[in-house]
Amino acid sequence: MGKQVVIISTSASTFAGDLPTGVWLEELATPYYLFKDAGFEVTVASPAGGPIPVDAGSMGEGFFTDACKKFMHDAEAVGKMSHSVKLATLEPKITDYDAIYLAGGHGTCTDFVDNAVLKSCIEKMYSTAGKAVAADCHGPIALAQCTKADGSPLVKDLKCTAFSNSEEAAVQLTEKVPFLLETKFKELGAKFETGGDWTSHAVVDGALITGQNPQSSEACAKALLAAVA
Repeated sequence: MGKQVVIISTSASTFAGDLPTGVWLEELATPYYLFKDAGFEVTVASPAGGPIPVDAGSMGEGFFTDACKKFMHDAEAVGKMSHSVKLATLEPKITDYDAIYLAGGHGTCTDFVDNAVLKSCIEKMYSTAGKAVAADCHGPIALAQCTKADGSPLVKDLKCTAFSNSEEAAVQLTEKVPFLLETKFKELGAKFETGGDWTSHAVVDGALITGQNPQSSEACAKALLAAVA
């Protein structure tokens, strides 16, 4: 049987009240095709299941990448996004998969935070099974709630990255997010690393793989492929 990976996306179309958001399409489309091209069976899941909302900004000029265009014209891909699997149905058997990948977008600020099912999936994969967990941009927000087997924060003493404080300030959402990822991860004892704003930067520390921003989606996905090769 070939390798199997679950891409987990937000189900939220708003955050911080009524600000429109969703998945940042590049962070779903890029890993989707890299995994498919590597021969992986790709499952697309979300907290609520069903249709995944797309942040309109990710389809704007300069952000609507070739992978995004391909995805939106790919019946199979759109079908997986429109009929995503409810994460709770996968949680009992999540370790049957080889890896999970948490896509970003500000929607994660709504339904990746304090999400017991997602927390369980991540901890089962990383702490119990020792399998790869990757997360890009705002996807890593789900890691803040997670712990290692000894009860310490999952990210403690691990090298990682995520959407930086300066990038959050640049999009003028510092006061809207539940917490700043860079600040939170440092508080949790992570060895947080940042690259330049809006440049590709992925960090690997054992089975934990993180990317900083949308531009890091390719590097993050390729690092996951290398980890499970």
